[in-house]
Amino acid sequence: MGAADVVPGVSGGTIAFITGIYEELIKTIDGLDFKIFKMAFKKGITTTFKSYNLGFLSSLLIGIAISVLSLSKLITYLLKAQPVLVWAFFFGLVLASILYIAKQITKWNIAAILIMIIGTALSYSITIAEPMASPESWWYLIFSGFIAIIAMILPGVSGAFLLLLLGSYETVLSSITGFIESVLAGDWTAAWNYFLNLFMVAIGAILGIKLFSRVLTWLFKNHKNLTLALLTGFMIGSLNKLWPWKETLKTRVNSHGETVPFLEKSILPQNFDGDAFILYAVTLMILGFLLILILEKIAHKKTI
Repeated sequence: MGAADVVPGVSGGTIAFITGIYEELIKTIDGLDFKIFKMAFKKGITTTFKSYNLGFLSSLLIGIAISVLSLSKLITYLLKAQPVLVWAFFFGLVLASILYIAKQITKWNIAAILIMIIGTALSYSITIAEPMASPESWWYLIFSGFIAIIAMILPGVSGAFLLLLLGSYETVLSSITGFIESVLAGDWTAAWNYFLNLFMVAIGAILGIKLFSRVLTWLFKNHKNLTLALLTGFMIGSLNKLWPWKETLKTRVNSHGETVPFLEKSILPQNFDGDAFILYAVTLMILGFLLILILEKIAHKKTI
């Protein structure tokens, strides 16, 4: 989930759904409240951990944190060095995820199809939206964290991509890598500044995930088929962002003085300006597709 959340266009929620932990995740988050401190004081840490399923949640958060901290720099490098191949792999991954989630729908009717079309349209419109500038004020970082975390727990909606649209993606990613580098270099002033950025985003994320998990829990309990149809639509629409071959419509200069794409559109491989790597890209799409099938089988065996 951590690796997926770092990449703009890929949702950690998709990975959670495929591995069979999605509903447990949102129910666990929804169950968290301030009574946890009272229980910890009266009944002890062990009882509290079991009652609130904190063993599951802490293991998941540790895994996400390790992945984000260790892979953020690598994924940033790969997206610059081999963008076609990276996007091809994730395109295959999400394509298989769509089929996996769609087959969970037990009853297809007009309402489910309509909801799926609406989800597709909404997700697609997000992928073609023009990103905003990059405000770094504390309130905007809180707002960005609030919006991004909602997307991160929705299969098919990328929290990292919404951060990109909001203009906060580079700030968040550079704060993660900058914090690690500052700590290793012993530059505690810079480390503190990077930490404050991440802390503001974390506050927004905590507020967002707590409020939205309740909505998702209710939807899965009362309208599971329609919810799955909506999530399927979200993932179909997100494929536009993951399409490996793009034409740059606008560029911008980032904080490092580099010219990077600002607005892009999907094109056919033969119209791509540069080496399209068609054979390698298709191979990686297939590998991404197969990876999801393998994850599904592993998750299925663990639930039996």
